[in-house]
Amino acid sequence: MSTTERGAGPAPAAAAPRRPAVPPAAGAIVMATGIISVGFHLIGDDTLSAILLAVAAAVWVWLAATFAATLLRDRARWQAQAANPPALTAVAATCVLGTRLSLSGHRTMAQALLVIAVAVWPWLLVSVLRHWKRPAPGAAFLVCVATQGLAVLAATLSLADGTAWLGRAAVIAFCLGVFLYGEALARFDIRQVLTGSGDHWIAAGALAISALAGSKLTASPLWSGGTHTTLKIATLVLLSLDFAWYAVLAVCEILRPRPRYDIRRWSTVFPLGMTAVATLSTSAAADLPGLHGLGTVLLWIAAAVWLLVLLGLGRSLAAAAQR
Repeated sequence: MSTTERGAGPAPAAAAPRRPAVPPAAGAIVMATGIISVGFHLIGDDTLSAILLAVAAAVWVWLAATFAATLLRDRARWQAQAANPPALTAVAATCVLGTRLSLSGHRTMAQALLVIAVAVWPWLLVSVLRHWKRPAPGAAFLVCVATQGLAVLAATLSLADGTAWLGRAAVIAFCLGVFLYGEALARFDIRQVLTGSGDHWIAAGALAISALAGSKLTASPLWSGGTHTTLKIATLVLLSLDFAWYAVLAVCEILRPRPRYDIRRWSTVFPLGMTAVATLSTSAAADLPGLHGLGTVLLWIAAAVWLLVLLGLGRSLAAAAQR
C-alpha cells in the first residue's frame, strides 16, 4: 500500500527549480560595452557609439534591478557575493557608463551615477579587502579598476564644468588606485596568464584605466608646472606598462588558447577597450598625435573581440535554454 493510501496525504509537490543567480562578474559586460562606446565617440563614430551606449545602459539597469532583488530576497547570498572582487564591477560599470553619458552632455545623469558609485564603493572595497586571499586571480585588480573608475568619472565631470573640487578628488582617487594596483599585483597568481579564464586580463586593464585617469588629469587646467609634468609622466609610464602587459597576455593567449566561453571573458574585452581609450585620450592630453592611430587600431581589435564574446554568450544562453 502506498503512503497516500495509508492516509498520510498527498506527496509534497516538487519544488520549482531555482533560477540561476546572475554572477557579479556580469558587470564586466557593461564595463566592456561602455568603454568601447567611449572609444567610438573619441574617434567620431557616433552611430556605433550610441548603439553600444544603449546596450550598456540597458544591461546596467537590468543588473541593478537583479542585484537589488537579491539583496531584498537573499541577503546572505548578496553579502557573500559582496566579499569577492567581482562585486566591484558594480562600481566600475557605473563609472564607465557615467563617463560615456558625461561625454554626451548628460551631466546630471553622470553626476547621479557618480553619487551611486561613491556610495557603494567604500562598502564593497572594505568587504573585498577583508577577504583577500593569496594567491589571487586577476579579479583582484578590480580594487584598482573601481577606484580609478571614480577618478575617471570625477575628472571627466570636472573637465566638463570646471568643478575644481571634483578634479582634486580625482587626484586622490588616482593615487589610491595606483597604490591598490601594487597591492593586487603582490597577490596575483602569475600562473593565471596561462591558465586564467579571462579575468587575468584585468592586470592590464587596471593599468589602462589608471592611464586614462592620468590623461584626464593631465588635460585639466587645474594643474600646471611641476604637478602637470608629473601627471603627464605618470600617465605615459602607466600606459607603457599597460602595453607591456597587453603584449605578454596576447602572446600567452596564442601559446595557450582558451576558446571556450566564460563570463569572465568580458573581463578580457574590457582591458582591450580600455587600452584603446587610454591610448586615444593620452594622445590628446599629452599632445602625441602618433598615438591616435594606434588607439584606433586597438579599438577595432577590442570591438572584434567584443563581438566574438557576445556570440559566445548567445550560444551559452541557447544551450542553457535547451537543458
